[in-house]
This record gives sequence, structure tokens and C-alpha cells, in this order.
Amino acid sequence: MFLGTYTPRLDDKGRLILPAKYRDQLAEGLVLTKGQERCIYVFSEEQFAAVHEQMRSAPLTSRQARDYIRVFLSGASDETPDKQGRITIPPALREYAGLDREVTVIGAGDRAEIWDSAAWNAYLEEKESEFSATDEDAIPGLL
Repeated sequence: MFLGTYTPRLDDKGRLILPAKYRDQLAEGLVLTKGQERCIYVFSEEQFAAVHEQMRSAPLTSRQARDYIRVFLSGASDETPDKQGRITIPPALREYAGLDREVTVIGAGDRAEIWDSAAWNAYLEEKESEFSATDEDAIPGLL
């Protein structure tokens, strides 16, 4: 499970050092793809396969499903961390998420997310006020 918030930096080659707590889960390989809210989703290969299998159950007659799947899969890139735990974020994904040097990596349960730090801070500031007002209708079974 991916948890926590980390603030590594991108180097000049677009490489990112994965948080140490994530390295074991991602050592054999990972998939980067476009996430919602203009971040990058980071899945283990196993979890990405599970998400893809879930997508395959969507009806081909649904335009919204086809559109989502196209964007999600066409932006995907499989990566293998090097010995220092670094991955290269492809230029198209860096551009999509507006990444420069300052990035924030967050744990989101079954995936990690890579955000431009300024975008993450703005998102968090807006959403933290809504967090305390979340009720069971949003997440069934939540305390």
C-alpha cells in the first residue's frame, strides 16, 4: 500500500528518486500514466494489470469509457527503477502534469501519484476544508 507524502526533486534528465518506502513494491517495474487532476499515477505492474482488467469489462458501446481508456492507456509508460531507485518520467507525462523540479509524491493506497508541488499544495488547501465535512454517502462504511 502506498502511504505518505514525499518531496523529491526531478533532475535535469527528468529522473525522480522513488521514496524509499515505495521501492520494494516497484522494484520489478511500474507503470506511469496520466492521472486525473493533472497528476501522474504510478502503479506496480500487478496493480496496473488489475486496473486494465477492470477497464476491459466496460462496454465498448460507452463513448465515455472508450475515451477514458484511450487517454489512460495511450499515456502509459512502463519503467524499471535503476539501482539508485530512480525512474525517468517521459517528457509527455512531465508536460501533462506540469512538472518542473519541485514535485510531490503522495501515496494513494493502490497507487502513488506524482504532482507538481505548487499544484499539490493548491489542491490540498482546497480539499482539506472539504475533508472534515465528508460523510458516509461519499465513502460508504466510513466511520
